[in-house]
Amino acid sequence: MKPAPFLAALEAAVTEMRNTVQTEFAPLDAVLLNQRVAPSSWSMLECVEHLNRYSRYYNAAFAKALAQPGAASTTEVRYSWLGRKSVEMMRPTNGKKSSTLTRLNPLGSQLGNEVLTEFDQHQARLLALLGQAAKADLNRRVVPVEFFRLLKLRLGEALEFVVVHQQRHVQQAQRVQAALRTELAT
Repeated sequence: MKPAPFLAALEAAVTEMRNTVQTEFAPLDAVLLNQRVAPSSWSMLECVEHLNRYSRYYNAAFAKALAQPGAASTTEVRYSWLGRKSVEMMRPTNGKKSSTLTRLNPLGSQLGNEVLTEFDQHQARLLALLGQAAKADLNRRVVPVEFFRLLKLRLGEALEFVVVHQQRHVQQAQRVQAALRTELAT
């Protein structure tokens, strides 16, 4: 896919997730937002906090990659083996469970609505970074992978990885919300 429609699709996905969190989760009480369906599963806020932990790293890494000099490219966004595997593994349509590193796992945290505010700030920053990315070569600039910084993803594939990862966990939070709604109705 060419960079312009690629970035436009990512921007639309981020905007949609931002709206979902604002309309579906922000109006809810913190007690409900912290409720889990099972002791080992995440609450709605834990799903969002997990994304905040990733965003704290990746938004800064994207900004650093975008600060490097260079011109925009009109060539198709390309994927390395690692990039393709990472994106496909995180797609919401991939039903396989993935484990997360301890420092990125919010299980057991008591969280408040500030988690949602932070998420919104990260999404606003990500939208700004996606706008800047239109002036960058998405295939030449690289971003170190959060959990093993010697590994690097191309900027385009790293941006897509973050967005599909966010979609995966926003949908997870929506499933928690639906399960709790069903549980409360019975």
